[in-house]
Amino acid sequence: MNTTNTLVILAGGLSSRMKKAIQEKDHGLSTEEIEAANSRSKGLIPLGKGKRPLLDYLLYNAREAGFKRVVIITGENSEAFKSQYGNKQEENSFHGLSISFATQRIPEGREKPLGTADALLQAMQQQDWLQKTSFVVCNSDNLYSVKALLLLRESKAANALISYDRDRLLFSTERINRFALMKFDEHELLLDIIEKPTPEESLGYADSTGKLRVSMNIFLFYGPMIYPNLQVCPLHPVRLEKEIPAALLLMIKANPGTVKGIPLAEHVPDLTSKEDIRILRSYLDDHFPSALWESSEP
Repeated sequence: MNTTNTLVILAGGLSSRMKKAIQEKDHGLSTEEIEAANSRSKGLIPLGKGKRPLLDYLLYNAREAGFKRVVIITGENSEAFKSQYGNKQEENSFHGLSISFATQRIPEGREKPLGTADALLQAMQQQDWLQKTSFVVCNSDNLYSVKALLLLRESKAANALISYDRDRLLFSTERINRFALMKFDEHELLLDIIEKPTPEESLGYADSTGKLRVSMNIFLFYGPMIYPNLQVCPLHPVRLEKEIPAALLLMIKANPGTVKGIPLAEHVPDLTSKEDIRILRSYLDDHFPSALWESSEP
């Protein structure tokens, strides 16, 4: 497969965990930060010295990794995203990136979106050129490194994902234990994904080096292969959402040996709850310039 220049970003969630009251008394957050966390999509919360949205930092890394074209999947109210990244539905110019939008609509009778697989399906229907090409897809509330983005963009595999070393993620044990584990064969081809494994189940998912590999929801997909599996993706029996890992399992069942795992041992900064804001703010100040887009015009 050829390298891809397209990144699809999932930003249509309701950020319900972010909007919960903060538990720590000495949380170190300003009134402005708490108000932003309660009212904005996670990817649009201003952070760091430059008070840029988290999504800006992800887009910055994407540009550094060589991406040119971005599709942001929003919820039904996309005004805040468009005021930040361009008012047109398609091909807004933003610091060397071309940004388009897709909307995840909530089905009649539901209050919440139908999940990440549904979001990607709706995006591929609205931006139907995605059905014919390769692209990388990721969350808007994780700050993936240039290295991770580049590894997927330049992968020769039809489909791939970053398989993170669980021991190198700097989250609490409780949070890490919620992550799904992945099993690969001796050629790093995906065999299975298991959600919330027990300690006993985890032992059977160690790779050839003894490492446990988890997904942080960043994938390379070949449109013609993933699209039909998104169309028939089942509802999760508990969460009642359609999720990308379920569509991925359908795809490897129909097409074994078509998803490559790319091992990587590094942390992925994450913005799930208000408690994460202070940690991420410090990380951004240490790793990014305060004038993030100083060198280029919008």
